Amino acid sequence: MGTPLRLHDYHRSSTSYRVRIALNLKQLDHEIVPVNLLAREQQGEAFRVLNPLGGVPVLEADGAPHPQSMAILEWLDERFPERPLLPAGIEDRFAARELAMAIATQLHAPLNPPVLEYLKLELGHAQADVDIWYWHWLERTLTGVEARLAARGAGDFLFDAPGYFECVLVPQLYNARRFAFDLEPYPHMVRIEAACLTDPAFVAAHPDKRPDAHQG
Repeated sequence: MGTPLRLHDYHRSSTSYRVRIALNLKQLDHEIVPVNLLAREQQGEAFRVLNPLGGVPVLEADGAPHPQSMAILEWLDERFPERPLLPAGIEDRFAARELAMAIATQLHAPLNPPVLEYLKLELGHAQADVDIWYWHWLERTLTGVEARLAARGAGDFLFDAPGYFECVLVPQLYNARRFAFDLEPYPHMVRIEAACLTDPAFVAAHPDKRPDAHQG
């Protein structure tokens, strides 16, 4: 392609983390453009030109902005078919999407920072109440995902190698640990996470590896 890929993201954003993993798994050269969510840079006029919804990540490619992490993952597989994130068979592709989308759609909305801030700043809930909210939605969704993994007899990965599902799972577990959520009841997910975190693509994408990690 004529211009390099540029990923506008925030290091601790789980949706941004997904895309960093995917870019690394597909071995695509890219430039990281940090967006400081704590400083509300995503709400600024310049950023809203890229994404009127005011959220990260945004992948600039082929002269156009591409917002929304799950759409970006699908776009990457279509635009760069080598080293696919999704498996070949239609039923396997459905399984990867089913579990990834369960996490992406059922957890991201209630656990998104603007929602947590609203609970605290507008509704006056204490951090302990917010933690309970966070744990409730994690337990509700992750329990179902764990059951599906157990039924499939999943090993170190959903399939033979990490891909679409793992791009979504690992960042969610990272955030779960930040909120001190007990992951002991989810051995399949924890095993997959551990295997992924030995892969250089996941290591390089980790929030702590980012130069803007000092922003908090």
